[in-house]
Amino acid sequence: MSSVPSVGDISGYHAHVYFSAETLAQAQALCESAAALFDIEMGRVHQKSVGPHPCWSCQLVFSPEIFSALVPWLALHRDGLTILVHPLSGDELRDHRDYAMWMGKVEVLDLNCFSR
Repeated sequence: MSSVPSVGDISGYHAHVYFSAETLAQAQALCESAAALFDIEMGRVHQKSVGPHPCWSCQLVFSPEIFSALVPWLALHRDGLTILVHPLSGDELRDHRDYAMWMGKVEVLDLNCFSR
């Protein structure tokens, strides 16, 4: 049985903003605003499913120091979009499955891409 990582083991976080064709402009604006306001890295705006994510998405990468400012900001500005936030603990499967935090609808992830 593997042990649960400590907070100090978290090297950063990902926020995955999910969207559809109808909400593409909204999601892109949210991600661009977050990138302009916070010290984060905005990934590509994927108009296809990528990795374990069942929806189109855009990834925001941020440090633990930004968490307490960015995550509440996303909660207040997501305007109905679904967002998955997870830590980067070194175990991608557990990060997405066990340590996931959802804003909005909880989506079913395809975890088969993470090997054990």
